[in-house]
Amino acid sequence: MKTSLLIPTTTDRRIPLFGSTVRTGFPSPADDFVERPLDIHDYLVKHPAATFFARAEGDSMTGFGIFSGDLLVVDRALQPQHGDVVIAAIDGELTCKVLDLNERLLRAGNLRYPPIELHDNAELIIEGVVVHSVRHHRCLR
Repeated sequence: MKTSLLIPTTTDRRIPLFGSTVRTGFPSPADDFVERPLDIHDYLVKHPAATFFARAEGDSMTGFGIFSGDLLVVDRALQPQHGDVVIAAIDGELTCKVLDLNERLLRAGNLRYPPIELHDNAELIIEGVVVHSVRHHRCLR
C-alpha cells in the first residue's frame, strides 16, 4: 500500500460530541443530548509537532481496516512496537504495513501480498506509527 503525505492544519474546529454511544440498531429517544464539544484535531493528534497525515493507496491493508483513499494519522513521537501499523520508507519508497519484529518483516493485511523481509542491506526508515485512519462513508459528488 503506497501513501502520499499531506500537511496538517492547526485550525480549531470544535464539533458536538454526543454523551452516549451511537447504536447501530434502533435509536433511543433518551439519547438526544450532547456531552461536550469535541475538537477532532485534539482527538486524533496527540503530538502535533510530530504528527503528519498520509493518504492510503491500494488494497494491501484492507484486513486491518485501511482502504484506498483513507486518511492516515501518523505519529512520529511513538516508538514503533511489534504489531504496530507503520509508515515505512524502504529504499526511498513509502509503504503502510504492520511491523513484525519477531520475524523481521513488514506484513500486509491482505494475503495476496507477501511480507517484506527486512534485510540488513535494505534501507529502512520507520517514518511513524499509524494511530488513526479516517474514511469517507458518503460518496463525494
